[in-house]
Amino acid sequence: MKKQNQALALMTACILTACALTGCGSSDNRYYTSTQKGDTAQENYINAPEMQDNAAEMEAEGGRDLHYSADMEWYEEPNAEEYNAVTEAGFKNVLQNPLSTFSIDVDTASYSNIRRMLFNGEPVNPDAVRIEEMINYFSYDYPEPADDVPFSVNTEMYDCPWNEETQLFLVGLQAEKIDLSERKPMNLVFLIDVSGSMYSEDKLPLVQEAFAMLAENLNENDRISIVTYAGAEQVVLAGESGSNYPRIAESLYNLTAGGATAGAAGIVQAYELAEEYFIEGGNNRVVLATDGDLNVGLSTEEELTALIEEERETGVNLSVLGFGTGNLKDDRLEALADHGNGNYAYIDSLMEARKVLVQEMGGTLYTVAKDVKIQTEFNPEFVEGYRLIGYENRALANEDFADDKVDAGEIGAGHSVTALYELVLTDKAALAVNDMELKYQETDGTTPAETELMTISLRYKEPEGTESRLVEYPIPAEGSAGREMPDNLAFAAAVAEFGMLLRNSEYAGSSSYAQITELLEQTDMHDEYRQEFAELARLALDTERAWYE
Repeated sequence: MKKQNQALALMTACILTACALTGCGSSDNRYYTSTQKGDTAQENYINAPEMQDNAAEMEAEGGRDLHYSADMEWYEEPNAEEYNAVTEAGFKNVLQNPLSTFSIDVDTASYSNIRRMLFNGEPVNPDAVRIEEMINYFSYDYPEPADDVPFSVNTEMYDCPWNEETQLFLVGLQAEKIDLSERKPMNLVFLIDVSGSMYSEDKLPLVQEAFAMLAENLNENDRISIVTYAGAEQVVLAGESGSNYPRIAESLYNLTAGGATAGAAGIVQAYELAEEYFIEGGNNRVVLATDGDLNVGLSTEEELTALIEEERETGVNLSVLGFGTGNLKDDRLEALADHGNGNYAYIDSLMEARKVLVQEMGGTLYTVAKDVKIQTEFNPEFVEGYRLIGYENRALANEDFADDKVDAGEIGAGHSVTALYELVLTDKAALAVNDMELKYQETDGTTPAETELMTISLRYKEPEGTESRLVEYPIPAEGSAGREMPDNLAFAAAVAEFGMLLRNSEYAGSSSYAQITELLEQTDMHDEYRQEFAELARLALDTERAWYE
């Protein structure tokens, strides 16, 4: 009950903040809002009679269902968002499960989507909380790679803030950055959903502004195409020079929404166009912008991912941008990006569009390593148990690590990837026989290493490669834990705590908004995104205190 009250208090406070920032309830607002007073939900419908004819047309042409009040003066868009279920991984015994294997994840959609829910005063769907995406939304102070591996590997360890019996261990990868002035030419296809469900201001109009921002940073070496889909696909622009911004912008701003959603046909057309203007040695990519509400042709997650797996063999990657509220199909969008050798971001504002498509353009659009997998072998001499925080949807079978046919995640230029383990340390543990060849557990009479806490192994392929390369990083037991909590670890821990509270995680331990704010006070809040997160945490703390007073 206490955690439910905490979530309710946070939601109430975020509504007030959202109203102050966006002016919700103003006469030009096209959406209904939902607020919370005590234990009672109150819906405030915005008068929009000028929308009724368009709304009826949208519904008739296959847009999302709209519900009218008796006097037909108000309308409501019911929440039909979809998320894949997330089941948290518990602690594993090292003797029985010495290996932890997963695919890296640079998606950031979960954090910006949750932020949108909080600022809109909506309850947070626990399955929308993917803690690894929340952590990886932010940048960290990791050194760039110094050798021929396209990313550096960094580790930190300290006492776990929410569990006095465990240690928190961080693995951080930092991809090499590129000089965008010397970047490879881009062949981009903007694949834009213009169906009826994309009508509202936070969808197609925001898509247009986002892609216009990106287009402003292109040059004569780039090629831009635009494909739209609703009831049918349409080529709006084909192979235009990136230097012709006026024509690209005009093509974008002339788009209108209406009709059903035949997304698969649009995907096929976009890949065909990307192949037609393929640039050898360049960055060839489809960038999909949609709410994911596909309802004509191939539309299930399984059908769409099978299509994408076939299309990715062309050498064209897929990035996915999610938009809008109420009917976001997060499950499909995440799956499309995962299977399309790309990344998934959720765009809820112009600020977020600028972050993803301008400030982090290298990471969003340029792959430096693909099919990146991590496998950690823990030494039972020092580690009794472990829990990987997040990455539930990225878990791999141990044997998949060395199988180059198994797909995994991609790292873009300048991207950082962070993973957290919660460790139960022990002075000594008995050894067990295992069928797999292990470094630390005796299988052939050899003595296990007595000075290493674990070994972190990574496999990756070059962007155009087909065979993976293995790199290994033994972590010494002595000196692994610092005398004070490192900055990167403290900030990542704060974000993980926030996610666990939103999920009502059974592993949250002593997590609290007060503890989160204390952790953040130790860290370098070096950019506006960290500062925004700190404001969310402080707002949650102030509201929690007010609730109990």
